[in-house]
Order: sequence, then C-alpha cells, then structure tokens
Amino acid sequence: MVLETPARIEPCGIEEMVPEELMDLVLEIRSAAEALGRRLHPDSAAELRSMTRIMNAYYSNLIEGHNTRPRDIEAALAGQLDHVENRPLAEEAVAHVSVLAWIDQRYSEGQLPEPTSVEFIQELHLRFYEAMPEELRFTEHDGVRKEIVPGTFRVEGEEVEVGRHLPPSAERLPAFMGHFSSRYHDLTRGAAGKILSIPAAHHRLNYIHPFLDGNGRVSRLMSHAMCQSAGIGGHGLWSISRGLARGLADPAEYKERMDAADHQRRGDRDGRGNLCLAALTSFSAWFLTVMLDQIRFTEAMFDLTSLQDRYTRLIGDLYPGKDRLPQLIKRVLAQGEMPRGDASFVTGVKDRAARNDLSELLKAGFLKSDTPKGPVRIAFPLDYRERLFPNLFTDAEPILPPAPVVPVV
Repeated sequence: MVLETPARIEPCGIEEMVPEELMDLVLEIRSAAEALGRRLHPDSAAELRSMTRIMNAYYSNLIEGHNTRPRDIEAALAGQLDHVENRPLAEEAVAHVSVLAWIDQRYSEGQLPEPTSVEFIQELHLRFYEAMPEELRFTEHDGVRKEIVPGTFRVEGEEVEVGRHLPPSAERLPAFMGHFSSRYHDLTRGAAGKILSIPAAHHRLNYIHPFLDGNGRVSRLMSHAMCQSAGIGGHGLWSISRGLARGLADPAEYKERMDAADHQRRGDRDGRGNLCLAALTSFSAWFLTVMLDQIRFTEAMFDLTSLQDRYTRLIGDLYPGKDRLPQLIKRVLAQGEMPRGDASFVTGVKDRAARNDLSELLKAGFLKSDTPKGPVRIAFPLDYRERLFPNLFTDAEPILPPAPVVPVV
C-alpha cells in the first residue's frame, strides 16, 4: 500500500552522520565557486552570464528530449522568430532563460526568496509556463488533452505515474509540499547544509511531482536558486543542467540515479525513513560531484588568461597581419566597457585607423555597443562559439582537468 503521509519522502537529508567524503565535496565546491570568474571584469562576466543562461536552457530542454539549436535560442531571444527552425522549442528555452535571469536578479538585489518554499516553487512554475508558447501549455493525461495551469499543483483526478514510481495523490499534495518546505527550511540553515541539501531537495521535489507537467524543469530552476542562495552560484557562470544532461560518463546517468534514489529503506541499518538513506547518500555524492565538475569546467573555459589566449588567436587567424585587432580584444576583455577614444592609445595608431579597427570588430560581432558612438564591450559571436568555448554545447575535445571521481560513501 502506498503511504500517503508526508513522512513518505523521508529522509529529506543526510543529517546524523554526514560521510567525510560528502563534506570534502562541499568544501571543494565552495572553494571552486569562490574562484570562478574572480579575474573577469563585471562587463565581460555579464556577457558570459547571458551565454551561460542559454547553455542552461539548451541542456534543460535536452533532458526533456527537446533538442534546440543554440542559434535558434539566440534568435528567439532577439525576437527574430522567422529565422527559427522549431519555434515552440526555442520559445520554451527563452522561457527558461527569462526565469533564470529573474532568479539571478533577485539574488543580486538580496531579495531571493527561500528556494524550497512552496510559494517560490509555484512562482517558478508560474513564470515558466506564462512565458511558454501555447503549443506547449497542454499535455496528455489519461488520453485527454489538458491545459497546464501556470503555478498550480495537480488537482483531484490528476494522478500520475513516472515510470514505476507513483507520486503522492493530488489531494495530499498540500501536506507533502508543506512538509517539503518545512524540512528544507531546517536543513538549509548552515552554510554546509545549504549545499548538502541541493541534491536531496532536487530528488524529493521530483518524487512528489506536484505539477501536472514541468516538474523536472522547475526542479532544475530551484536547484539553480539554491546554488545562488548557498553562495556557490559563481556569478551565474556555471550550469547544473549541463552536468545533469551530460553526466560524468554517460548522459543516461541522471535518470538512472534519480530512479535509484526512489528505492525504499533496505533494513534497520538504512536510516529511519521510508526511503533508502544509502541511495540518497549515493545520489547526493553523484550530484555534488557533477556540480564540482561543472564549476571546474566553467573555470577552465572562462579563465581570463586562457580565454584571452583563445580569443586573440582566433582574431589572429581570421585577420592575419592585423596585429592591432587582437590587442583591442585583449584590452576589452580585461577592462570591460571601453570608450572608443581609448582605441588609439591601446593600438598606438591615429584616431582614424583606430576607429577603422573598431568598426571591423563591431561589424563582425566581436565587439558590441549600444549606440553608434558609445563605448564598446566584448561579445562572443555564435559562429565562433565553439572555437572560443570548446565543448560548451557540442562534444569537441577541450583541454580540461579530469572529471572528479564520485566518492564511494
């Protein structure tokens, strides 16, 4: 018989004896996240953050089986929908980007709500589905086409199955979500608890499956907010969705690990809850290792010295003999927004020649400016994205530190 008490989702965390291996991971994550983007100018970091949101949306879509081209996501963000191959999926990604930007903005203002609160989780769903195209605001349920009501939990009659898992019935969702919110309010009080609870909350929200559709995407948005709240968001420069979609060795790992964490308690030495503590511990070790792997990947991609080197080599290859152009790129990356008049000082040529250099880089999309005479800042043209950031979206081989090994706990 399926338990219909909120204690069905216990244990909600690893509380009594946290394995040393997990605490080591927590410390490594904190250290790596603090170093992420430290040397980048805020203007350059802002451009990279916008790109990271696109990457996050791309991989979140991919987990749902929605393969959206990054080019289409950027076109949809720019309102150029006539150039988009699959408009609904691109608009779905834009909805994801908009919610990520809202989370980051609330965090930067010091007004990010508690990520595991019922109200915040409902608002994530509300904002996501209000921005969704009409084609994706419906789902099939028991052979009937039903509209997904933004921000609303499943209601009576909307019972679901997720593989072999039977989530709580709709009428019990308020009790389950109230318990979820209360437990993670307590579990995220300390600095370590805020990080250690991210994997568990991610799984348990999906286990409850409170919405008729969109639970996976909301859980990834919630995890992003939890990372920000825990102070390991790395200025929004890394994405948990990329790690979950790719895994450490196999893209199937995420769903396999989520399924394994559904298992019930396996005896007196397996915690005191309804679900398996050993499975939750193993899932947490994998999830935290994925987080660390993604932070390290991003640090390798966005490190100022290596990024300057890749960018200037690219410009040198595209414009052989024009040695002043790489100089400008290097200066803008390090300095951030640069007045156009500074170009002559950087390159050591007269104003007219410097203006021509800037014009060439602006026309090609390597620099951008809000006005015809305004200051310039760095840009990352999509056509050269893989050259600048190997393996960001595709499977090109970058020079990276090896992936961390999941600890056996």
